[in-house]
Amino acid sequence: MKVTFANFGLIGAVYILGIGNSHVQAQVTPDSTLGTAVSGSSSYNITGGTRVGNNLFHSFSQFSIPSNGFASFDNATDIQNIFSRVTGGNISNIDGRISANGSANLFLLNPAGIIFGKNASLNIGGSFVATTANSIKFADGSEFSAVDTAAKSLLTMNVPIGLQMGQNPASIQLQGTGHSLDITNSFSPVIPNPSLTKLQVQPGKTLALVGGNISLDGATLNAAKGQIELGSLGGAGVVSLVPITQGYKLKYEQGQSFADIQLVQKSLLDVSGFNSGAVQLQGRNIKFTDGSLILSQNYGNLAAGEINLQASEAIAIIGTTPDVKIRSGIRAESLRTGSSANINIIAPRLTLQEGSGIGTLTFGTAKGGNIQIQAGDIELSGFSPLNPTGVTAINTSTFGKGSAGDISVNGNNLLVSGGSPLSSVSFGSGSTGQIMIRNQNTSVIGENPFGLASFIGMTAFANGNSQDLRLDTRNLQILNGGVIGSSALFVGNGGNVQITASELIAISGRGISYNSNIRSAVVRLSPQIRQLFGLPDILTANAGSVSITTPKLTLTDGGTVTVTSQGTGNAGNLKITADQIQLKNQALIQAQTESGNGGDISLQVGDVLLMRDRSKITTTAGSTGNGGNITINSPIIVGLENSDITANAFQGKGGNIDITTQGIIGLEYSSQLTAENNITASSEFGVNGTVQVNNVGVDPNSGLVVLPANFTDSSQQIASGCNVNTGSSFVATGRGGIPQNPTQDIRSDRTWSDTRDISALHTTQPTQAQIPKSPEVLVQATGWRRNTNGKIELIAAKSPLQISTALTCAAVAEN
Repeated sequence: MKVTFANFGLIGAVYILGIGNSHVQAQVTPDSTLGTAVSGSSSYNITGGTRVGNNLFHSFSQFSIPSNGFASFDNATDIQNIFSRVTGGNISNIDGRISANGSANLFLLNPAGIIFGKNASLNIGGSFVATTANSIKFADGSEFSAVDTAAKSLLTMNVPIGLQMGQNPASIQLQGTGHSLDITNSFSPVIPNPSLTKLQVQPGKTLALVGGNISLDGATLNAAKGQIELGSLGGAGVVSLVPITQGYKLKYEQGQSFADIQLVQKSLLDVSGFNSGAVQLQGRNIKFTDGSLILSQNYGNLAAGEINLQASEAIAIIGTTPDVKIRSGIRAESLRTGSSANINIIAPRLTLQEGSGIGTLTFGTAKGGNIQIQAGDIELSGFSPLNPTGVTAINTSTFGKGSAGDISVNGNNLLVSGGSPLSSVSFGSGSTGQIMIRNQNTSVIGENPFGLASFIGMTAFANGNSQDLRLDTRNLQILNGGVIGSSALFVGNGGNVQITASELIAISGRGISYNSNIRSAVVRLSPQIRQLFGLPDILTANAGSVSITTPKLTLTDGGTVTVTSQGTGNAGNLKITADQIQLKNQALIQAQTESGNGGDISLQVGDVLLMRDRSKITTTAGSTGNGGNITINSPIIVGLENSDITANAFQGKGGNIDITTQGIIGLEYSSQLTAENNITASSEFGVNGTVQVNNVGVDPNSGLVVLPANFTDSSQQIASGCNVNTGSSFVATGRGGIPQNPTQDIRSDRTWSDTRDISALHTTQPTQAQIPKSPEVLVQATGWRRNTNGKIELIAAKSPLQISTALTCAAVAEN
């Protein structure tokens, strides 16, 4: 049969009408399996059921409540848990009130799905768990199933321990009109205006939604001092129900598959209260938009519960409310002596965009909560298109005596851009928190249209001190006005900055307000900012120190590493350890102070320090401060195109420059700066510093010794020929031999060759060893005699000793 577009339209209209009717004809109907009884047409009174111990079991074929209707469980007050299942295969549409007696926990189980309308509400004394699981598991191994209704005998008095999910869990949806939160300014707590619509449990209890995809559209969930749990599952598995003081905490199996959680249109998860509660979200993708928020305001004296988000794929937090007052994201505040909530995020990817934020704040004496992020890729970018000053941020802050929380980031790639800060800030007497980042690649890029730089670091606006920043990475890029470091803007001291990059640090470019830089700085506030905070024109803070370790550091196009104090405090020290340091096109390494003492600069370079095109390494002090010292240890130092190394002062003493190198190219000492490449240590009105260059290179003349023309007395080395036998000879044959005298060069004429006829060697008899006779010792004659020939002979006794005679030419001749 041919189906036309008109037929498709008719079928669609009927389908929509059917869905609409199912919503209109909401009803609560028992299925007769457990003795549940229901009375009423739109307002339902539920009685009966099956009681086992303190557990009460109900079973419904349908469970839907119309707008302004209600479903009231008429249970005994000693019931601890009410377990209700929906077996008819229809979605539960709940747009009215659900109530129960006493303090019983209520479980609503419908594998077909659950929708909470904007008028849905709860009036129960215990915790509420709504789930699209197939069954509820108990400690004795039994199950309360919504898909196998024949297992009545398995009902138990045991406590529930888990939710058994099906292969494809149905979704849970919540609707509402959006929160009505307000805020005076960025330096004040959120104003918690009551929401017009909300799903709420009693203080200290759990509100849990566990199913497939979970969607909140303007919905508000409230569990003051309690626990909010959203679990989105994509397949079969058991979700454990772990008993806690506030009710239940969900625990997930290793390797479970998850689905998506979405909060849009100013949705709110609120656990604020005296000793505020905890929040846990677990899913595949978790997304916040339109000012949707997790809020924890702690008015009590105990630490707030933790806020945990875990996603198997990604977490995205985007945008603000239309008035830009409330960011999408997470906000944890402490208003008294109990610390604000810690925030823990685990995901392969975390993205914050368009003015969204994650923050912990303290307004009293308590410590602010910590932020801990473990994510493969982390991106903070941009600002609200509704207001460019509403930048995306991850931040811990203090406005009182308590210190701000710490920030810990672990992952692979971190990108901060578009004027976004990842920072810890003090606006009071409490210190900032520490920042610890460990990853593979870190990039801090650019600024927003108002000149707010992308920033990783700490800032002290008042009299609180800045703590330390530590960044351990493989590659670090700071580009187009990005900043990493610590700042102090009043009395509190700046923090130390320690950066280690195992491969490369590249700092390049400029923005509207700043050069790209790594810094620890004390900066003078503008008159407008001082007026905003009510601060006098006082700047006595000391800058912290900066330590950088990397194989290669490149600074180009104004890239800067600096320790600076614009007030009466001292500049911190700056230490760089690298194999190569390259400065190009007005790059700068600086320790500077306005009137205090300039900080010291230490450069430990393994291979080469290269400076080009008006680049500088400088310590300077204004007013009466002394210039800092510069120590450079590098095998090769090159300064070209008007690049300088200076340690100068105004009225104080110029700093000292100590250079140890094997060679300097281009740079020369000068008492004052010129258009050439200078090394200076001067003071305009004070005492000049000193410049010392220790050249440890090899002197080519240091190992040479002047030798005599005749190396030795040849007469003492070559024996005279033994004339009685045969003459001696010495033949020089050219290359391969030696010159005929010490002053003659060895010349290359031809290689040595032996042209003698050696055939005779084949017939020559073997040489016999010759043992010379030992001469007798001469003695005087002792008598005479006549021999047989009649001649007279002198005679003497034979020599008693035989003395070896040295073998000499004379001896041979005598023999």
